[in-house]
Order: sequence, then C-alpha cells, then structure tokens
Amino acid sequence: NKQQARPVPSDIAVIMYTSGSTGVPKGVMISHCNLISGITGMAERIPHLGEKDVYIGYLPLAHVLELSAELVCLSHGCRIGYSSPQTLADQSSKIKKGSKGDITVLRPTLMAAVPEIMDRIYKNVMNKVNEMSSFQRNLFILAYNYKMDQISKGCTTPLCDSLIFRKVQMLLGGRIRILLCGGAPLSAVTQRFMNICFCCPVGQGYGLTESSGAGTITDVWDYTTGRVGAPLVCCEIKLLNWEEGGYYNTDKPYPRGEILIGGQNVTMGYYKNDARTKKDFFVDEDGQRWLHTGDIGEFHADGCLKIIDRKKDLVKLQAGEYVSLGKVEAALKNLPLVDNICAYASSFHSYVIVFVVPNQKELIELARKKGFKGTWEEICNSREVEKEVLKVLAEAARAANLEKFEIPVKIRLSPDPWTPETGLVTDAFKLKRKELTVHYQADIDRMYEKRVN
Repeated sequence: NKQQARPVPSDIAVIMYTSGSTGVPKGVMISHCNLISGITGMAERIPHLGEKDVYIGYLPLAHVLELSAELVCLSHGCRIGYSSPQTLADQSSKIKKGSKGDITVLRPTLMAAVPEIMDRIYKNVMNKVNEMSSFQRNLFILAYNYKMDQISKGCTTPLCDSLIFRKVQMLLGGRIRILLCGGAPLSAVTQRFMNICFCCPVGQGYGLTESSGAGTITDVWDYTTGRVGAPLVCCEIKLLNWEEGGYYNTDKPYPRGEILIGGQNVTMGYYKNDARTKKDFFVDEDGQRWLHTGDIGEFHADGCLKIIDRKKDLVKLQAGEYVSLGKVEAALKNLPLVDNICAYASSFHSYVIVFVVPNQKELIELARKKGFKGTWEEICNSREVEKEVLKVLAEAARAANLEKFEIPVKIRLSPDPWTPETGLVTDAFKLKRKELTVHYQADIDRMYEKRVN
C-alpha cells in the first residue's frame, strides 16, 4: 500500500566508478540534477541535433562519455545503434572476413570516440597510404596538404572530399557529420587527420566522471588543434595557482593553473569515501559546488581552454627538473613503430624510461634491416633491438622539441599488447600507471640498475 515516491532532482541517479587510471576506482554519486545539467550543456554545442541523427554506441555505458552522449541523443530523439569495439568496423576482430562491420551497416551521423580508437584509425590509414604506388601516395599527400591549407582559410574542398577522401570516409559509414572525442587528450596530428580525411568537425571535449562528463566542448567551426573549447553553459571554470609546478593564473600571455569546475553538473561526491570527497570538492560562499580536477590548463584570449599537464603525471627528477610523463607519451605515441607507450620516471634518478608495445609489422621490418632474426618474443627481448628502437624514439623526441631530460634513456619492449582484460589499461584504453609499474617492476629495477637480491 506504500505510495510510490517520484525521484527528486537531488536523488542519486547512478553511482559511476572512475576508470582507476591513477589508483583505486572511486564510486561517484551522480544525481538526476547533475545528469540533466551536464547533457543540457553538451547538447547546446551540437548544432541541429534531432530525429534525423543516428548515433553508434560501442563504448561501455559504465564510461561517463558514453552515458552522457547516449542521454544527449535520447533527449533529442536521435536513434542509437548498439555495437562493440570487436564488431565496429569491417576489419574488427569478430567480423567474418568479407562481412560488413556495424558502422558500415548503420551509417551513423554522430559518433563518440576515445583518442586510442582515433589513433588506431590514423595509423591504419597511413599504413595503407604508405603501401600505395608512388603516384597514388603523392596524390593523397597533395590533396591532404591542399585541404589543410583551405581549412585554415575557412574554405571547403568538395572535389577533394568526393574524389580522394571518400574511401576513407566510408570507414566510418560515410555519413558522420560530427565526431566527438573525449576521455583523454587527442594529439594535434590525429585531430587534423580526422578533420581532413573524414570531412567532418572533430569536437574535443573535456570533463570528468565527477563533473557528469561535462566541462568544455569545442565549437564545430573551431578547427584549431590541441584545445578543448570554452566552458559549457552548465558550468564555470577557473584556474587555481599551483606553486609547486610553477603555474599561476597571473602568467602571461596565458593564465595557467589547476582547473576548477563549478556548477550544477558537479556531482555529490564519492560513495562511502568522505575523506576524498572533502579533499576534491568544496562549496563556495555563494553555495556553488566546485571540483578540483587535478588537471593543469591555460585559458586563451578567446575563452578556450587548453589542457597542458596533469598534477599526477608530473615527476620531479633527481636534479630538480619536472618531467611530464603525458607530454613524453604524446610526443612518441603516433610513431608507426609504437602501438602503445608508457613513460616512467623516479625522483631518485635523473632520467626517463619507457615501456613500449611495438607494432609487430614495423618492428619485424626494423629487426630484418638490422640483420636480427628470431621469434617475436626474442626480438622484443633483444638488447640490440631495444637500442635501435630507442634511437628512433630519441629522434622523434628531439623533433617534438622535448627537453634533454625528457628524452627516454632506456626502454622495455612488451611482446604482449595492453588490453582492458590484462588490467593494464582502462576500458577507455587510458594507462593504469600503478598497475603498469607493478607489472614491470623487475624491468624498472634493471633499467635503473638496482640490485635485486
């Protein structure tokens, strides 16, 4: 006989766990009000959202990017086609050879992706380009550079799109009008590639589970790279001085500091973890709730935010220099030789080391050129091959203008890929540094030449 109570805005809608990339996952209590606020802010950045749109859902719904993207679609009457990473594309692992992948059949207009997926697409297409005949390759590069120039002038290139890039567009079904990227920083090279080859805007977003996935999203007409856009209508963002890292909101030309997000989308805190809730959240004198993100950002003159560092990714080396592990990884992860990379540094030593999952085809070719034969494991465990790969990384690091102390000095090649099943990366393919450190502890000791009893 009990009367059914309707939910109120402050009731918990979902307890969503963080990815655990920096430690033990935390249960974030997200209210109905938080979710409605977040999706209102996100939807406002996607023009002409409506019933004609089709969204492909393939990321886990336990990831805030996917949950918020699907809620945005449902609230505007868009259709959703459900897929999975294993059945997404024609070349996906669980698609029978000769059969079509889900994205080819569904032909969506909207898609959300994490940088790892976009980086893979970029590498696959560039590998195909390198296998083309000299004429085809030069034609592709000519069209690519021409379109890059036209985009920077605010012009379109319909002829190039239909003649040169149509085949690449078809990898995502051929109808994508907006690609939204979130979950981790997207490299400028990959973002520009997606803009050009998929002939659609690539929106970069920034948000956390603790902010209901909302924070910033770039405008569709903004083709600049490396930025995450201006704050959404549901929240405010301010920068807090971080003296230890040398970031101040009075810095010139751009104010810098730890990103604080405030607004209705900031969640209620962590489930059964009051100590951490008090550390990461606070309420100001006006009653607005704020979140310490732990990310370092800078504001540009047009009000757009750029993520430049992460407090937990900064390591102080023995000589006192700060090295950003994320910066080192971003400079090297797009190399054809690298499938995945994790940088590591210790405050008790003066240099950076890296763990690399090499691209099998590229590494075998490198080993063949250097006259090294053996099984895949033998190649990965070879000190000679390690030295050769290190040379390639050092060259790329210098080309990316990394400081001398940021260039990796030692390397460990991993014959086994890092997948969510191994527990070394999250479902969104973000590195789990703690787990990777434990997994490679013996190699860390060897590379830092510690004595193992």
